[in-house]
Amino acid sequence: MKKTTTTRPRGEQPRILGKSATRALAAYLAKEGQYLLPMVELIESSQAAVEELLDVVGRAAVEAVLTLSARGVAGEKHRGRRGGEVRWHGSQPGRVALAERRLRVQRPRLRRRGAGEVEVPAYAAMREDAALGGRMLSILLAGVSTRQYERVIPEMADTVGVSRSAVSREFTEASAGKLRELCERRFDGVDLLVIYVDGMVFGDHHIVAAVGVDREGRKHALGVAHGSSENETVVRDLLAGLAERGVAPGRRRLFVIDGSKALRSAIGKVYGEDSPVQRCRNHKVKNVADYLPKELKDQAKAAMRAAYRLPWREGIARLRKQAEWLRQEYPGAAASLLEGLEETFTVNRLGLSPSLRRCLGTTNLIESPQGTVRRKSRRVSRWRDGEMVLRWAGASLLDAERSFRRIMGYRDLWMLQAILDEGRLDAQEEVA
Repeated sequence: MKKTTTTRPRGEQPRILGKSATRALAAYLAKEGQYLLPMVELIESSQAAVEELLDVVGRAAVEAVLTLSARGVAGEKHRGRRGGEVRWHGSQPGRVALAERRLRVQRPRLRRRGAGEVEVPAYAAMREDAALGGRMLSILLAGVSTRQYERVIPEMADTVGVSRSAVSREFTEASAGKLRELCERRFDGVDLLVIYVDGMVFGDHHIVAAVGVDREGRKHALGVAHGSSENETVVRDLLAGLAERGVAPGRRRLFVIDGSKALRSAIGKVYGEDSPVQRCRNHKVKNVADYLPKELKDQAKAAMRAAYRLPWREGIARLRKQAEWLRQEYPGAAASLLEGLEETFTVNRLGLSPSLRRCLGTTNLIESPQGTVRRKSRRVSRWRDGEMVLRWAGASLLDAERSFRRIMGYRDLWMLQAILDEGRLDAQEEVA
């Protein structure tokens, strides 16, 4: 009687044996395990490692399963007989998927009379594992290069069936899937109050990334685009894509950006010129200091940071006065300080709590996951093209999202929501 076989759907997790079944299997192997006695002697005399025992027994067990599966299709082997409709046809090398490698085995071959190869059901179920690429992706994102992949999986060189090129193919496929997931995910049911947009550099390539914050303070990876934050077309396309995926322009949001004029222009064109924008204070302080001699840098930084703690009108007045002092000898620093000055005080104008002003006053929130992306890709020695950069950035950003925490001051986000819903920008003067 022909046995029926089932295979689990691609991507479905395998069923784990229960404790009773495991104990029963162990008892059977101990009782009928006379063939393991030579290995026991080698282990006890320290001539073989436990890993070798598991490897040999594991391979033998898999090959036994394949033989039983083939027997269910073709019946028992009978020396000197031609067999039935499906016949045994020797064996050949094959591979089955394990956790982070592929095990080389000898698999039986079957042929149907006059109709070619017949697949062994168990081998068909074992040879592909949809989760293998994802596990490779996790390992490589942990900072292991493809050159070193074989050193982090079981060091059984003769049984590991994963070459460097195979790892690269698996990673390319898995990371491309993550990029698609990131770029296609929708946010129709997510009320995003804040959107951070900033740029990253990978070799000669630039990436623009966006992270959103909902009204509960939870962060969401929104998307990435290949190009510089100074390129308005790139930023506009990224924001337009977000609008199509549920981040609709009808809702007022606070945008936190690095100070790029192209970014500011793109926000106005996609989400409206009245969208409140906070320019990163850290970027502004650094840009101004870059125009000054070493002996004046610290003084200028301290003055700017002190002004940011003041009520917005007073803070702006102080920095305008600072620009007047700088204009004659350091006109570049003065111009940099005045450019977009009012938008460095947006969080002050909104009358938010100190903890929210601290969190929303800079792009630190998006730079933190960007740092994670850079760490995960630090072993990449050569960025071949923009598509490769996008795959790494997208997969790494999604991976970083798993460790996102709620933002500082999230309990006060109701204040920002009320102000955005009311549509006003200037709140009453607050005391820092």
